[in-house]
Amino acid sequence: MEIRVLGMLEATEHHRSVLPSAAKPRQVFALLAVRAGRVVPVPTLFAELWGDRPPRSAHATLQTYVKQLRRLMRDAGCDALGTRFGGYVLDVPSTAVDVADYERLVEAGREAVERADHETAAHHFRAALDLWRGPALVDVPTGDSLSIEVTRLEDSRLSTVECRIDAELRCGRHHVLLSELAVLTARHPLNENLCAHHMTALARSGRQFQALEAYRTLRTTLVRELGVEPSSRLRSLHLSLL
Repeated sequence: MEIRVLGMLEATEHHRSVLPSAAKPRQVFALLAVRAGRVVPVPTLFAELWGDRPPRSAHATLQTYVKQLRRLMRDAGCDALGTRFGGYVLDVPSTAVDVADYERLVEAGREAVERADHETAAHHFRAALDLWRGPALVDVPTGDSLSIEVTRLEDSRLSTVECRIDAELRCGRHHVLLSELAVLTARHPLNENLCAHHMTALARSGRQFQALEAYRTLRTTLVRELGVEPSSRLRSLHLSLL
């Protein structure tokens, strides 16, 4: 089975979709997919689907969803949805889910950074980010557990973007990063790493005044929104540009 969660949810067996069209069965599959190979307890599925107010028919309804998923899988020639004591498991290797490839490439990028091989690091980080087709599970309703998983994945994605940009800067590609960094800092106005990268790219491109303006904008936002000053690292970068 091939499962993709880094964007719209997709799951195929022999090129045939095994996903239902209804929202809640898709939600069940999505939670099982992001925890592939691990048992998801029934109470966790209840909380995911209905919060802290599951209906009296919750057990029967969940079993109906599971039957729908199993029928779709068996029609495609697989039998991967197992019952375990107290829960269900999507019994596929973790490598069946695109997150595994993403995390493998990110780790390869980090190892290259440790070797100071920034060209290779940038390549691996780019390849990892290319696996994303949009926000994680963008077409699936999310309850408590899936919201946590989506947040974890999106945080990892942003961290990988930061790592890729750092590697690109170390390869001297500051000019080509300017437009992207302008968008990213506007989208994440409290992110100090992105601001530092933006300041660095601007300064190296001969735009020192704009680099200082980027710092002032971040500082104003941090003080107004959080009541804190920029980190010592960012203040040092700012002083180096004066």
